[in-house]
Amino acid sequence: MKGHEPKMPRMEDILNLPVQDPPCAEFSAAHIKWVKVEGGRQGGDDIALIPFARVDDFVKGESSNAECPASFRIESRRKRSEGSISKPRVDGYLEYTLYWCSYGPEDYRDSESVNGDGSNVKPASGKGSRPGRRHMMRGCLCHFTVKRLYTRPLLALIIYNQRKHVDKTGAPCHGILDRDALGTRAMYAPRISEDLRQKVLSMLYVGIPLDNIIHHHMELVQGHGGPHNRDDFLTRNDVRNMERVVRNSSHELHADDECSVRMWVQRHQKLVFFFQDYSVLEPVILGIQTDWQLQQMIHYGHNGLVTFHSTFGLKKLKHPLSTLLVFDSSQNAIPVAWIITSSLVGQDIHKWIVPLAERIRTKDPRWRPNAFLVDDPSFDISSIRENFQCRVLLCIWHVRRAWMRSLLKNCYNVDIQREMFKHLGWALYSSRSVPNALDTVEEFMQVFVDQCAFMDYFKRRWLPYIELWVNGMRSLPMAGPEPLAAIESYHLRLKTKLFNEQNVNFWSRVDWLVHTLTTEFHSLYWYNQYSVETGYFANLRDDSFSTNAWYQALHIPDVNVILDEQNLQLAKVISQADRTLVYTIWNPGSEFSLCDCPWSRLGNLCKHVIKLAILCKNRQVARPLLAAQVYRQSLLTLLQNPPDDPVVLEHATLHATRLQQDIKDLEELSNNGLLQPLPPDVNPQMAVLFQRLH
Repeated sequence: MKGHEPKMPRMEDILNLPVQDPPCAEFSAAHIKWVKVEGGRQGGDDIALIPFARVDDFVKGESSNAECPASFRIESRRKRSEGSISKPRVDGYLEYTLYWCSYGPEDYRDSESVNGDGSNVKPASGKGSRPGRRHMMRGCLCHFTVKRLYTRPLLALIIYNQRKHVDKTGAPCHGILDRDALGTRAMYAPRISEDLRQKVLSMLYVGIPLDNIIHHHMELVQGHGGPHNRDDFLTRNDVRNMERVVRNSSHELHADDECSVRMWVQRHQKLVFFFQDYSVLEPVILGIQTDWQLQQMIHYGHNGLVTFHSTFGLKKLKHPLSTLLVFDSSQNAIPVAWIITSSLVGQDIHKWIVPLAERIRTKDPRWRPNAFLVDDPSFDISSIRENFQCRVLLCIWHVRRAWMRSLLKNCYNVDIQREMFKHLGWALYSSRSVPNALDTVEEFMQVFVDQCAFMDYFKRRWLPYIELWVNGMRSLPMAGPEPLAAIESYHLRLKTKLFNEQNVNFWSRVDWLVHTLTTEFHSLYWYNQYSVETGYFANLRDDSFSTNAWYQALHIPDVNVILDEQNLQLAKVISQADRTLVYTIWNPGSEFSLCDCPWSRLGNLCKHVIKLAILCKNRQVARPLLAAQVYRQSLLTLLQNPPDDPVVLEHATLHATRLQQDIKDLEELSNNGLLQPLPPDVNPQMAVLFQRLH
């Protein structure tokens, strides 16, 4: 009966509509349940609510319509500031954006339209014809409006005014349903996709010639049987235009650096996940993440490691740079977000980590890393745990690197170098088991008091912060040495790129740093991954990506390692390239091992040290890594202080279970004579811990 038909909601009821968030990365109108609204200016239009953060995903999904591939341009846009309206309407907006199919609304298919016979209708925004694009105009009326709601800024109201790609007669005007478009480019989207554009730009930034790009693209098109979409029609002119963009691009949008940064942020809002402008009371904070970086963070960060590389360029750059890294299948550290701030990054982490976490989980609500590594104990650990819902580990990569390089520079006796490096490790780690941490450090300084140059450096640079690091080590488990090598590799690549003497005049400008990161440096990582995945341009790949010590260590055969279980003070590794070369590693199995290979003698973490750390950990033939000892001690302290944090408790329970099983397996090996006997106190302690946690 008519009286029982469901009534259409009025515009006043829109906030009662469900917020729809399809699980796919990109989605279209077909994935949404639309509701027709009654009355008002939008009467009869289809409406839906989605998270504002997913508007771009909707626009991309709509552009990928199989029957009518399109490209939606922004026809008009208006913004309001918060607090500008005292009594906002229920559909009042903070941002208003009108998207229109690029095949309309003008129609230049007939010559009469070009001559202006009065049949053309200008778009609602009042914009007229667009020179140079008339050949694309086919009178398409498909358009929709997006409102970022004033009263609910996290939501977007989509108002689909015309969902079909038709002209004013109601007939299809492009795509496979338009008979006149068959065999022409009007069958496809009017422009190349953003993905292809980014691909070509990245190739140009790393120096691949135009002819090579065109030839490579033609091979790909022929490989899948000819053109199927607009991207397959990539022309030399398309690439030449992008080459011109690369050649003419400049970091300096304004003579004043602060104004230039603001202009960049306005032009690249999709790349900015957080921006706090310059002010007297607040530091500037700029958080940058491209779509490709977001994809890598979701892919490699889920159930993996996310780590900080903080305060790079503290002495040379205007504002230091911090990077979030994940590790790919080759153990290379990939930058997935950059944070530039005029303050210490740890002080304001709570400001930018919230929008970053929301950005990730908007794409994948199930995303959760296995662990988050921090290289500064002053960080706000609670903000990281709360937003990433994972355990937090302390990483000592730059402490180890700084101490080692200073020893090589200031101490010329190799034997003393080894002893000092070993004692530094013990002074740092054992400090958590003694009442006064500075006593251990003081003892170290007295033993090696004659090493004046290093001691001056140590007292000036590290002594004021030792207690901070000790407190951090008392409260956080430690990361193993494997990720340290990948982080160090990223550090060296960043240093080589930015601190080239040709750029010395630009170090004082933030806009130059932003431009370099998002163009050349970003392209370097995109290109390496593309080359690895596809096999193309392998001869042009940056060799430094294959020299990561972590990755190389995994390819050293165990038979190349000479480890005397009766003398665990040193070990030897036979070179794979020249078996007459044998490298010696002192203090094997520790984060503070020292190798005599050329790479290590430059102050770097080498593959031989990593190989010994992995081997000792797997075989349990040497004392545990210092990090493992500290971590084990952290678990044992839970006997007296069960954690209130459910994330920490869950993590401790999981690892206590694993450790108990590992210990049982090792005992079986030991009983069979295949392994050295375990210390008698290990299993009882772990068993008690396991019982208490359950």
